[in-house]
Amino acid sequence: MTLTSQEIFCDCCVCAVTSAFSGSETAVQRQRRQRRRRLNMQLLFAFVALFFLCFPISASAEGEDEDGPYSGKYLGKLNSYHHQVSGDVYAVNEYTFLITGFNYDGNGADTFFWAGASNRPGPQGFIVPDEYGKTNILDRYHNKDFTLTLPDRKKMTEIKWLAVYDLNNQNNFGDVYIPEDFEPPRTQTGGTFSKRSHNVSSSSIEILDSKTIRISDFTYDGRGHKTFFWTGVGAQPSSRGSKIPDERGYLDPIRKYNKEQIELELPGDKTIFDIDWISVYDVAENENYGHVLIPDGLNVPPSLVKITPYEFSLPNCRQLHKDLQVSWEVFGPQITFQLSGQVAQNDYMSFGMSGSDVSSQMIGADVVVAYIDEIRGYTVDYNITSLAPCVQVLGQNKGVCRDDVVGGLDSFQLNTYSRKNGINTISFRRTLKSSDDGDKEIFLDHSNYIVWALGQLDSNKEPAFHTFYPKSDITIDFNTTEPVNDCFSFTKRMETPVQLWDRAKITDASIRTFNAYLGPSGGMRGYQGLTGHVSSGLAWYINGFMIPELYLKRGLTYTFQVRGGNNPHSPEHYHPLVITDDPQGGFDRLSDAKQSEIRVLAGVEFTRRGRPKPTAAGPLCLSRYPADYDRRLDDNFQTFKKFNRSLINTCSNEAPALLEITPNITWPDTVYYNSFTHGNMGWKIHIVDSYSNLRNAEHNMARTITWIPALVAVALLLTTQLHPNGYL
Repeated sequence: MTLTSQEIFCDCCVCAVTSAFSGSETAVQRQRRQRRRRLNMQLLFAFVALFFLCFPISASAEGEDEDGPYSGKYLGKLNSYHHQVSGDVYAVNEYTFLITGFNYDGNGADTFFWAGASNRPGPQGFIVPDEYGKTNILDRYHNKDFTLTLPDRKKMTEIKWLAVYDLNNQNNFGDVYIPEDFEPPRTQTGGTFSKRSHNVSSSSIEILDSKTIRISDFTYDGRGHKTFFWTGVGAQPSSRGSKIPDERGYLDPIRKYNKEQIELELPGDKTIFDIDWISVYDVAENENYGHVLIPDGLNVPPSLVKITPYEFSLPNCRQLHKDLQVSWEVFGPQITFQLSGQVAQNDYMSFGMSGSDVSSQMIGADVVVAYIDEIRGYTVDYNITSLAPCVQVLGQNKGVCRDDVVGGLDSFQLNTYSRKNGINTISFRRTLKSSDDGDKEIFLDHSNYIVWALGQLDSNKEPAFHTFYPKSDITIDFNTTEPVNDCFSFTKRMETPVQLWDRAKITDASIRTFNAYLGPSGGMRGYQGLTGHVSSGLAWYINGFMIPELYLKRGLTYTFQVRGGNNPHSPEHYHPLVITDDPQGGFDRLSDAKQSEIRVLAGVEFTRRGRPKPTAAGPLCLSRYPADYDRRLDDNFQTFKKFNRSLINTCSNEAPALLEITPNITWPDTVYYNSFTHGNMGWKIHIVDSYSNLRNAEHNMARTITWIPALVAVALLLTTQLHPNGYL
């Protein structure tokens, strides 16, 4: 029997009328009524089933896209009342909201983000600072994503609503409510690494957010063959997994760890919801040395790292570091490369063939240095004969030198370049076998050992000492039968300033002799962070301090005992001391025009032909790293004192070279001690007329610093009195 909606409606009406106006019904009528009820119920169930098929209810809250990135725990859409307020609100953690697609026309008179614990938004509440941490009146927003953090460590569980509220008119433009039983995302504690072999162990891991895992007391003896942090799905670790970059973004075999705290970030767009375990896994031996399982359904904060998909037009791609990719294609006798790197504006990317046929080695390597300035992109062919800037040694250029400087050819042909979203992408090509004897051949019948590096350019657009570089052997087969691709999206989290080592100053008026020798420059906490200049890898140590600022009085005589190396055959360790008005140093590397602009105050004399000649080249005294030390770990030292204690002094028994100076009235107030051959190794000398003035200045500064907190407190008190609602 087929019923239409019209038949059902009419039959129901008939039943109702019959029930109302007829006191009795026949057996036939009762049977017909019961049959119609059964048919109506069947049709109702069919309609409900059809509704759920057409409009499935997701387990997620409304507005949360399961296929999109995890944004935190969804609170709901902003209820819009006035001024076009709209957006979706998530809880990032117990203190922070994420608002996506936020709109507000900006026409409110005295409008703020406002929160409180009353039943509904009203004058009883407090201002929530905007995305910049300011409590200014809100401007116009258009489809903007940002986070808001509750002030004074207030928690989301202590409030009932978040609103866009006008304090002047006490008008609510839009709001979202916090459920009573709401549990905001928090850092979750997991298990420990299982102790299987190679001393792998840890304390309980902490899952900080959807991409970040903190491992405390992590230990591994470093004796595996090709051992990585490894992740995947399934009940147990297996070879069907993928690498996790180590705590510094490297994808090389991991080093030795001894009860260290490290943080791992899952690569690309991968989150903890995509994995079941993290392992210390040896891919050469196909062996799991220890692992930890990741629980399901974790209520953790979302990761706020910026994810930028990688773009490449070539069929093969290899991820060299979290921030560097190389892709390639062979066509006939030529090979096309593309380097993509998440680098700063003044950074370079370097990639090339190793100087050894049996390992990855910088010495003897043939590399391209690729960068983009304000106008165009560059791919420059370099030959590496020493781990030092390019300098002249007995009439020959040694170090990291351009091919055209050492008599070779620039074999790279630039194709395209672009900089977008903080990522430099540069493509270029070269022949597999170059006519330049200084170029390395790229072989197709076996794997090639390669080298790579990331670093900053110096003031001459030459590569300075690299910031990132591999410590293990890396091979690439450029002629695979099937395309290879292990690249993933670039990720970048909000940068936190590095805590620098203390700035050393020598202000003692009784010190007239300075012992100058060489030592490592100490990473971002050391020379580079203290001066803001790129580093050459070495720095001057004066009286046991790295690049201290010296305070010298005019009219007094001072002596520098110089031990910077006196062998001109060594491009790495030949550093006569000079004093000039140039902060960069490296006087010998400059052009004649540049040299003429610099005032040399000590350490250089000029020949009859006008050529500069150093006068303070002493024997070598060098603070070295211990054997097998990884200098990429310099920033792990919290203080220079601890860093300096880890070094080993190696000094010649020869007498030092002496450099005597007597600053006079013609000297500038600030001059610089540096190396004659290399730039960026020294720092400031302050020339003063009186040490008493210096002490008075330091005393006044200390008094000023002491008064600052009191002044701030008074200002805040006055501000609160002027603005009783608690906003500025």
